[in-house]
Amino acid sequence: MSIASVEAQKQLDRIVALGYPDVADMSAAAFRALARPLIGALEHSDLGSNILLVPTRELVSPESLIARTSINRMAGFTTMPPRDIASFLPVSGFTPPEGPFYLVVDPHTGTCYVNREPDVARKLLDSDDRLPLTLEEGLAIATQHPEWLMVKNGFNLLGSRSADGRVPSIWMSQNAPRLGAVWPNSRHTWLGNAYCAARRGVSLFR
Repeated sequence: MSIASVEAQKQLDRIVALGYPDVADMSAAAFRALARPLIGALEHSDLGSNILLVPTRELVSPESLIARTSINRMAGFTTMPPRDIASFLPVSGFTPPEGPFYLVVDPHTGTCYVNREPDVARKLLDSDDRLPLTLEEGLAIATQHPEWLMVKNGFNLLGSRSADGRVPSIWMSQNAPRLGAVWPNSRHTWLGNAYCAARRGVSLFR
């Protein structure tokens, strides 16, 4: 098994244990089967362990996922209603790789873009050839690497926006992960702007 396939399997095990199959309204076995082609394709990949296994929103809707994160047994939370969370869609021009699962390569919380307005940070990311993360990808970080919120920073997710222009964000609040939103012209000293190097669907490994 490759380093990447072992890591992807570990992440799959975690989200199964957290009840993602229930969110998808299917059995754990059926849920695992959907990830099998991608994890199998990683057997011959030279990717390392710095990856995220991301289920698409068509498989698991994002509204309830923050509550399945935790830090030191403190469950993640949000004050936004489910309809509000569902309104954060990928920005124009961004289409995730084919589902139901795909990979994010070299994810980062965007420490070097801390205290930058989302609109400014997006231009900086573009100039640095980095890809902004979406809501689903940020939730994957909070699920698989919740400690990053403590040892690195909270982060905006510039790859998604609501119709009114807000950007979803995840940060530490009350000692737990919190999902919220910021306006595109606002800046916060505790928020970076998360990014990755690439996204890979199963077809890109063939």
